[in-house]
Amino acid sequence: MTTTTSIEISPAVIEFLQRPPRLLIDGKWQPAHAGATFATLNPATGEPLCYVAAGDAADVDAAVAAAQRALPAWASMSPAQRERLLHRFADLMEAHKAELAQLETLDNGKPFRVAYNVEVNVAIGQMRYYAGWPTKLTGETYAVSSPGFHVYTRREPVGVCAAITPWNYSLVMAAQKIGPALAAGNTLVLKPAEQTPLTALRLGELALEAGIPSGVLNVVTGFGHTAGAALSHHPGVAKVAFTGSTEVGKAIQRAAAETIKRVSLELGGKSPLILFDDVENLDAAAEAALWAIFSNSGQNCVAGSRLFVHARIYDAVLERLAERARRLVVGPGIEPATDLGPLISAEQLARVQRYIDSGSHAGATLVTGGERLGGRLAGGYFLAPTIFAHVADDAPIACEEIFGPVLTVFRFEDEEEVVARANALPFGLAAGVWTQHLGRAHRMAARLKAGVVWINTYDWFDPAVPFGGMGESGLGRELGRQVMDAYTELKTVWVKVE
Repeated sequence: MTTTTSIEISPAVIEFLQRPPRLLIDGKWQPAHAGATFATLNPATGEPLCYVAAGDAADVDAAVAAAQRALPAWASMSPAQRERLLHRFADLMEAHKAELAQLETLDNGKPFRVAYNVEVNVAIGQMRYYAGWPTKLTGETYAVSSPGFHVYTRREPVGVCAAITPWNYSLVMAAQKIGPALAAGNTLVLKPAEQTPLTALRLGELALEAGIPSGVLNVVTGFGHTAGAALSHHPGVAKVAFTGSTEVGKAIQRAAAETIKRVSLELGGKSPLILFDDVENLDAAAEAALWAIFSNSGQNCVAGSRLFVHARIYDAVLERLAERARRLVVGPGIEPATDLGPLISAEQLARVQRYIDSGSHAGATLVTGGERLGGRLAGGYFLAPTIFAHVADDAPIACEEIFGPVLTVFRFEDEEEVVARANALPFGLAAGVWTQHLGRAHRMAARLKAGVVWINTYDWFDPAVPFGGMGESGLGRELGRQVMDAYTELKTVWVKVE
C-alpha cells in the first residue's frame, strides 16, 4: 500500500534554503561578482527550492587566486595536521548526516532513505579514507648503478585543482574529489552541477567549521558553459577532475590541452549486464538486473542499461523484470514508500521521452512503462520504469546513453556472441556477469571492455578500490591509492655523496 506521508524537513535545512545566494571564495561567503543568480528546482514539483549565485569567469579568477595564495601553507602543513582537519571535516559531515540527506533529496529527487543510508554514508566513508592518506604519502629510494649517488623521490602536490561534479550523485562525487585533492596538499575550486548545488555549498560551510584554512576549498556555483569552462581553461589550474557526460569530457580535455593540465575524466557508459543460463536463482538475478538500471531512476553512469539474457532463460527473466518493474513505487523522494524519484529536470525528462519514442518507432517491443506520470505527480519530472524487448543492437536506445529508467533486453546464444555484442560500443565503464561457472566468470572478466566488472553482483564500490573507465568512458581512476598519483607530482632527487 502506497503512503504519501512525507518526512519532516528540518529547521536547519529550511534556514539553509533561506540564505542569500553566495559563493565560498577565500574563506568568505560573497555574492557572484556580477550579482547574477539562478533557481535550483525541486524535481519532484518543478518549483524553486531557493536561489543560488551564478558565478562566472571573474568569480573563477578570484577563487583560483585564493587557492593559489592558500597553497604554500596548506602544502607545507604537517601531514598529521592535515589528517586531523580532514577527519574533523568527516566528523561534521556525520553530525549533519540527516541534513545533508534532506538537501540531496530535495535538490536531486532521490529517495531520502537512499540518500541517508547510502549516499551520505559513502561520502563520509570516502572523506575518512582520504583523511588517512596525508601520513601515507611517501617517496622511495633507489639503488642506482652509477656509483656515489643517493637517489630518492618525493611526492608533492600538483597545485590548484578544479573539481567539476555531476548532478546524479553530487555529494558523493564532491567528497570523492575533495578528499584526495586536499589530502595530497593541493587546494581546490569545486564547481557543482547547476542542477544540484546545495550539498556542495553545505560542504563548504562544514569545511570552514572544521578549521580547513581559507582558500583551501572554494565553492563556485554556476553554469557549465561559464564557470565550468572558465575553470577548464584557467592557466592557474593544474588539474581538472570531471565526472559527467562524454561530450563535456571531450571539451574539457581540449581546453586542458592549452596549458597541459592534468585531467581525470569519469564519463558516460552503456553498461552490459549478462545473465548466463546456469544462473541458479532467477529471482535474485532479476532483482539485481532491476536495480542495476532503475537505481537513482536510471541516472547512473554505471547503470546496467543493456541486459543480455541467455535464450534458455530469456522469457522467464523478462517476465520477472516486468512484474517487478510494475510494482515499483514512483514518487517524491521525501515519501518513505518511494522506490524511484523524478528525473532531474524537464530537459532530462524530454530527452528520455525522445529515446522512448525512438525505440517504439524502431520496432522494439515496449514491455512496460514508457509514460510520464500525471495526477498528483504532474508537476514533477516523473517517468514510469520502462523496459524494451526485441531491440536491434544498432537502435539508438541500444547504443546511446539515455541516463533514465529505460532498460533494453537482448537475447543471446553463446559466450563468443555476447562478448562481441557487449564490447561493440565505444564506452567501457562497467559490466556485470551472472554465472555459476568459475572459469567463465574469470574469462568474461578478462574479455569485457570495462573499467570494472561485477560478478554475481552489481554496482558495489569501496573507497579503497579504484574506479574508472576505458574508451569514451574516461581517463584515469578515482578512489583507491591509485587516485593519489593524479593529485601528486613525483620528483626525483639525485644527491652526489662522493
